[in-house]
Amino acid sequence: MPGTTAPRPVRDRSWWGWGWADAHPDDAACRALGALVPGTLARPLPLPRVADLPIGAPAVEPPRSLAPLVTHDPPARAAHAMGKAYRDVARALRGRPGRIPDLVAHPACDRDVAELLEWAAEREVAVIPYGGGSSVVGGVEYRGRAHRAVLSLDLTAMDRVLEVDTVSRAARIQAGILGPALEARLRPQGLTMRHFPQSFEFSTLGGWLATRAGGHYATGRTHIDDFAQSLSVVTPAGTSASWRLPASGAGPSPDRLFLGSEGSLGVITEAWMRLQERPRHKASASVSFTDLHAALPAVRALARSDLAPANCRLLDSGEAALSGAARDGRAVLVIGFESATAPVADRLGQALDLARSHGGHAVGPASSGAPGDTAVGAWRSAFLRMPYLRDGLARMGAVTETFETATTWDRLPALIDAVRQEVGAAALEATGHPAMVNCRLTHVYPDGAAPYFTVIAGGRPGDEVAVWDDLKAVASDVLHRHRATITHHHAVGRDHRAHYDLQRPEPFGLALRAVKQALDPRGVLNPGVLVGD
Repeated sequence: MPGTTAPRPVRDRSWWGWGWADAHPDDAACRALGALVPGTLARPLPLPRVADLPIGAPAVEPPRSLAPLVTHDPPARAAHAMGKAYRDVARALRGRPGRIPDLVAHPACDRDVAELLEWAAEREVAVIPYGGGSSVVGGVEYRGRAHRAVLSLDLTAMDRVLEVDTVSRAARIQAGILGPALEARLRPQGLTMRHFPQSFEFSTLGGWLATRAGGHYATGRTHIDDFAQSLSVVTPAGTSASWRLPASGAGPSPDRLFLGSEGSLGVITEAWMRLQERPRHKASASVSFTDLHAALPAVRALARSDLAPANCRLLDSGEAALSGAARDGRAVLVIGFESATAPVADRLGQALDLARSHGGHAVGPASSGAPGDTAVGAWRSAFLRMPYLRDGLARMGAVTETFETATTWDRLPALIDAVRQEVGAAALEATGHPAMVNCRLTHVYPDGAAPYFTVIAGGRPGDEVAVWDDLKAVASDVLHRHRATITHHHAVGRDHRAHYDLQRPEPFGLALRAVKQALDPRGVLNPGVLVGD
């Protein structure tokens, strides 16, 4: 009929890989990707099917009062079995997922969460809090044996913006809201939270808080911590709700206890989050350098200036080539500024002058509404597309890994060289083929930076997970030896647990174990994360 709008097609999430099921490379594209990596398969592995998984009957049944919240549908259980790390994708492709949860629950309010936790404690059921499922560190799967059953606690039904305080510029938001929905609901007020991790489209506010996620800003407000005003957390021992305050010196922060706790101490159900006006002025440009090490003084100078670029990403030659930002063997620095109140062209110009004074060759700038230089656009497009390409490489039997860290400026050059050399050597020994080991800086601080590494290597057919485990262990050992953190923004999960224990001071570990015992005495919340077995 005239004047009617056709219904928008519903897109399906991929249960085995990243993002949308219809956005993955097709077989021909997978073969083209595989041709770029020595030692890959002749043809892509077939797409896995839920029907082929060993999904049995649930080991427990919920009480009648909770039954409307819970499903044991096989596709839902399969989709909640793992996160989205390469290790997870490779296991799914080979039909060897981890422990598939017995049940999936979708609570609608805090009371539902509390009642589910109470029932789980009584029945010795492990509870794995689940947001968008984008964990790349084993944070949303069960690997233990001590519990009779596993419940995946999916918070995405709790997805409302409950209040907006335009005077204090903050909003009370339920934890299960996904990034795009959050921004859409703030847009009519001209506000934004402006936190854009790579997983933005497929991750939730609660997940960001529980993992201390890093986001859009390369300087200043780099982590979700900076936006959190107060949290409400349901624990087996009761609900913790902190006061809304701009700042407080009243003892240790209750919010800091739960930020980064990964659902092991309680379930974050809502939060008051600081907002800002939507940016109206933007400008960006790229600067090339002979290599990554030559660019480090320029990036350090930018981090120590008062310019505060929103984007300050340094790509080594391999990363620049992979993203299409440059293919001439040079490193590329992508710089961007934004503001809600004033033009930013002058700040970008000062940043470019600073970069040139350290040997950089600047391209641009581009301001709001302009197309920008090709390096900036190519990097942005590749950044969003990369997880899908990783899954295409996985179908070809390639082993890919990304890991991030942070260290001080004085240790950074040696760390980057050690990772390239030692992880590259380990990949060659494990597969018989040379690996690509690329590096970029994602966040920069006056006293240090966060390098992010990408490793791509040919695999051993059928043994890809073992190769990944070996490379992960070598990389983690290098980070520990150079006193670089085991994670800057991907969280600890289960994959980083051993090295987190080494990094964490033992008195703090003692206190954390005591908190776990006090808040979760039956040990049902995300067992094996941060503390315990």
